[in-house]
Amino acid sequence: MRLRLPSLLLLVLVGALAVPGAAAASPAQFTVFDAPRELKGDDAGLRAQTLDELQALGVRWLRVTLYWKDVAPEPEAAKAPVFDERDPDEGYDWTRYDPVIREARARGMQLLLTVSGPVPKWATRDRDDFVTEPSPLRFERFTTAVGRRYGDDVSIWAVWNEPNQPNFLLPQFRNGRAASPAIYRRLFQAADRGLRAAGQGDDPVLAGETAPRGTPLVVAPVTFLRGTLCLDAEFRRSPRCGRLPADGWAHHPYTTQAGPYFVPGRSTDVTIGVLGRLSSALDRAERAGALPRGQGIYITEFGVQSEPDPNVGVPQPVQAEQRSIAELIAFRNPRVRSFAQYLMRDDFPRENLPASRRYSGFESGLREAAGAVKPAYEGFRLPLVALRGRARTSLWGLVRPATGPTAVVVEFRDRGGAWRRLKVKTTSAQGTWSTTTSLRASRRYRVRWTAPDGTEHVGPATRSYAPRS
Repeated sequence: MRLRLPSLLLLVLVGALAVPGAAAASPAQFTVFDAPRELKGDDAGLRAQTLDELQALGVRWLRVTLYWKDVAPEPEAAKAPVFDERDPDEGYDWTRYDPVIREARARGMQLLLTVSGPVPKWATRDRDDFVTEPSPLRFERFTTAVGRRYGDDVSIWAVWNEPNQPNFLLPQFRNGRAASPAIYRRLFQAADRGLRAAGQGDDPVLAGETAPRGTPLVVAPVTFLRGTLCLDAEFRRSPRCGRLPADGWAHHPYTTQAGPYFVPGRSTDVTIGVLGRLSSALDRAERAGALPRGQGIYITEFGVQSEPDPNVGVPQPVQAEQRSIAELIAFRNPRVRSFAQYLMRDDFPRENLPASRRYSGFESGLREAAGAVKPAYEGFRLPLVALRGRARTSLWGLVRPATGPTAVVVEFRDRGGAWRRLKVKTTSAQGTWSTTTSLRASRRYRVRWTAPDGTEHVGPATRSYAPRS
């Protein structure tokens, strides 16, 4: 689907301009949902049910991550099979991806497709694993095949899921220095050439898709950005490198149990509470001529881990609150073009293990693994944030399914009391609204919204928070 970013962003621009406080917010922001278990699985009924559910929640964009290893012929072989790697109809097996892509597009949903490793063994340097120095030439051919297969279905492309961590790309370091950025730069350039060869040269292509925090095994995201763009620690560009032809920078700003205002000590880490670090890095990279001007930040994966995970999960009501605060942080950042929700259902726990070891996946879903709805489910449909100031409490909310201005009933409850109406607000065309009320630290808030079909939806009770100064 050939659609440049300026045209694409006009789809959501008009409503955003009407939002109170929009001068400090992104002029155009959409939400992308990633539900791999339901949408890429073999259960056609669950896939259709989930797509119905997502549309009812107001989701218009899906993110699908296409792993090269999943579709390549003979991915375990060290020797490459003989086939035309640019031809999508020769050798590849697209059966895991065709259903979700075709069905989503048939419903009019937009697709962000991340083309990523792991890769077939025969496409790596030593041909003995799935992530070590993938061949840029073979990746170029592969992205040509992907572009020819799905070019009419995809609105935005992204290159490589979390290339700064070792599950997806190796080596991350050599002799104590970050090595993955240079490898990734070559892969991104190869993907750009491959998509152009497929006739998708006018499509937006995102770089990055970075994990949020560095470790001895993971390159920190700002360090990774600098390395990918051939910038030193002072953001001076190497004369050997030209401008990277990216249309935006994607990032996964997961935080910790400390919540959305958590500040990592390492200045090169970027969680949601310090998203401004990535904005500043992009400002400096653009001034250095390493990227085209006006790079948007695309949050393409995000979620808040909840109980029953006893190690990193927060209580489920807190998950709903923190997820909404994170969305407001993103909304207020003028560089942010998209926000994200990762998972509809939690990952299944591992069996026959103690609770401390059962939850090794993600518990960031709107439903528990078995399907029970969490408070975050209605909190995703109707995000609500209450922030305490010196004298007033500021309320911000979103009616995600709204397709134009709509009315919401804002309610409050004091300790020991019943729910009472605070006021009725009319949203912007984008579905956002805001107001202020008297300061009551112990007060809870919620919203009611009646959908066009007459169904009444009630958001979860929300506490007020003191924002980080």
